[in-house]
Amino acid sequence: MNSITNREKTIIRHGYILWVQVVKNPSIFTQVNQLRLSPSRVNDFSNCPLLYKYRTIDQLPETPSLDAERGTLVHTILHDLFESPAQSRTIKQATDLLPIRWQEQLAQKPELAELITSEKEWLDRATALLATYFELENPTSFEPTHRELHLEQDLSEEIYLHGYVDRLDVAPTGEVRIIDYKTGKAPKPGWEEKALFQLRVYALLYWKEHKVIPKLLQLIYLGDGNLLKNTPTEAQLVSTEKALLKVAESIKEAMETNTWNPRKSRLCDWCSFKSICPAHN
Repeated sequence: MNSITNREKTIIRHGYILWVQVVKNPSIFTQVNQLRLSPSRVNDFSNCPLLYKYRTIDQLPETPSLDAERGTLVHTILHDLFESPAQSRTIKQATDLLPIRWQEQLAQKPELAELITSEKEWLDRATALLATYFELENPTSFEPTHRELHLEQDLSEEIYLHGYVDRLDVAPTGEVRIIDYKTGKAPKPGWEEKALFQLRVYALLYWKEHKVIPKLLQLIYLGDGNLLKNTPTEAQLVSTEKALLKVAESIKEAMETNTWNPRKSRLCDWCSFKSICPAHN
């Protein structure tokens, strides 16, 4: 399977909803029963199985998260920045793009306007995040190999794994680094492994496709200007695959028994479904 899929395959993949395929054209698609996993869906289930059900199976509507929308805005600008020649990748260009991309985001989600009390503060915060990026990296000094790279693999006949990498750089000597931008703050001591799980999933996917273990995984935290780096080992990636298979089995069991136990934590305060969750009502 190619790491960058053609359009037909991508449409087929995105047609899978858990164990049932949404078939738009039976003459083209074959019935395939696969559990569709990504780092975010795995985290959902690990944090709270009921959250996973509400979000992935029931697909209940959610109130937009301002933090997530700000992250989308900053990611879009950083992506667009690398569309320009190296010498043009300046903080001025990034800040000039900000109001343009924000208006486009508003056009797609008009409800955001009602959630933001001060547009100036909103844009000032995004500007500060972009300024922090330029303190951590010099985008004029390198050429990224891939941006928003879609990686995918069948872990088994029943499990499909995929994810989107913010940036993947391949050095002339062949070393690979995987970069992910975060608009929040770096994790507190002791929580680094959980933060690195997402990038290890990407490293696993890349390794399976290209037979190369990435040399560096790097999380860039624009919220406080910290970097979290890791050199993955084969043992770590094998362990990551085992963890994914274990989660997949737990999801399958939850579906077969229709048992979705809520898991209370501090994350509940940010959950869109708290008002209907039996753990709080």
